[in-house]
Amino acid sequence: MPAISTNDFKTGMTLELDNGLWSVVEFQHVKPGKGGAFVRSKLKNARTGQVVDKTFNAGIKVEQALLDKRDMQFLYRDGGEYVFMDTDTYEQMTVAPSALGEAADYLIENAVAILAMYQDEIVSVEIPASVELRIAETEPGIQGDRVSGARKPATLETGKVIQVPLFIGPGERVKVDTRSGEYITRV
Repeated sequence: MPAISTNDFKTGMTLELDNGLWSVVEFQHVKPGKGGAFVRSKLKNARTGQVVDKTFNAGIKVEQALLDKRDMQFLYRDGGEYVFMDTDTYEQMTVAPSALGEAADYLIENAVAILAMYQDEIVSVEIPASVELRIAETEPGIQGDRVSGARKPATLETGKVIQVPLFIGPGERVKVDTRSGEYITRV
């Protein structure tokens, strides 16, 4: 792994520090009136999502972690595992749901995700900001129930339960925001 200077920090860069993998969210070079310069940074743990503030002396060396980001196509579920195929090499890979996190709630067959790997371990999963999914089950809307903004629970084809407007019925396709898990629109 290459050692880089704190002066070369860039947003999105991944570092390997003594207690894990950290992504640089933001940083600022500070040159006070007296004393040495330093770099104030906000780091996000790549595995847990925890965000911490850390200050480094300017010019010290830290280890940069090189992540291997691959476009992977989700093929099918094999029991509790998810089977992905690398879109470049066509190699198949079995992934545990715990490694996917909340992204597993939005994966349907043939969906493409970007898996960031570090030493054969999946560190993060990037999926589109919104996906189109089918409503597997929900209670039908009642005629005459037109309360503005009213919502009801609906189960998506992936098993995730979201809140949708009363007029949405089973079998309809909806667009869902994958960052917040909220209904956007009917498709």
